[in-house]
Amino acid sequence: MGEVTIIDVSPRDGLQIEPELVSTEQKLKLINMLADAGIHKVEVTSFVHPLKVPQMADASDVLQAIADRKGLETTALIPNLKGYERAKDHSLSEVNWVSAATETFNAKNIGMSIEDNMSQFLIVLDEAKRDGIKTCFSVAVSFGCPYEGDVDEEKVLQIVRRVKEAGVDRIGIADTIGIATPDHVERLMKRVLDIAGDTPVAIHLHDTRGLGLANAYMAYRAGVRIFETSASGIGGCPFAPGAAGNLATEDLVYLFERMNIPTGVDFRKLLGAADYAASLSTKNPLGRIRHVEKQREKGKTV
Repeated sequence: MGEVTIIDVSPRDGLQIEPELVSTEQKLKLINMLADAGIHKVEVTSFVHPLKVPQMADASDVLQAIADRKGLETTALIPNLKGYERAKDHSLSEVNWVSAATETFNAKNIGMSIEDNMSQFLIVLDEAKRDGIKTCFSVAVSFGCPYEGDVDEEKVLQIVRRVKEAGVDRIGIADTIGIATPDHVERLMKRVLDIAGDTPVAIHLHDTRGLGLANAYMAYRAGVRIFETSASGIGGCPFAPGAAGNLATEDLVYLFERMNIPTGVDFRKLLGAADYAASLSTKNPLGRIRHVEKQREKGKTV
């Protein structure tokens, strides 16, 4: 394992907005390629209602097929109690619960108020502890909301305090619309880490405005050691207008490895997985380094 942990979310966050259905077999191939590259934790699917996100309708099939993969921790996003009831019947390492830091985004994304969302999560947390399943609580739009604009840091920190006190296993802070700046990331993440204490904290960055890597570096300087990224940078949120793809896994791994910060990832194999992820997307993937590497292999760049 490396000094930093990379969680790849491309099979879920990367594919969820695709208008054309990606087959279960293609999703499994991507997951296995990521695992072969040394990505030991992958967000493989989500248990949302199939009518809302048709791309994730095969959640059960994906988890059943990947259950015997050794050395791979699987996590699945769940939006509500019903989602957990579906997810817990499968062999998975963790469920990822999402609440927004703003009421408007929460209403549009999940259909609940922040308080109602928290009440359901506390029920799920108790059940998950009994079922032996770890929980992550992710705070969406922590740096800015497409509907309410700037987000008061105290709103984010209040949620972090509550889930920390409740005993969550991991906390995620998400820049859902890719609006964060490095100074904002460093300031907020230091405060989050101070509250979280020994509870692991991850940051989930989108690269909408091209600041994903700079933000990741500042998160690292602040003390973050878990990063959620997407192979080739595919993806985006269907409930966040204008949000582009995620920070590309291979771009972040390249940055860390050049800085002699171990990731435990085989970069060459990761590039293959990124190429495959890009082939599954109808969007313009945001990842940069794989294009540079292709040119370098052709002898056109150093």
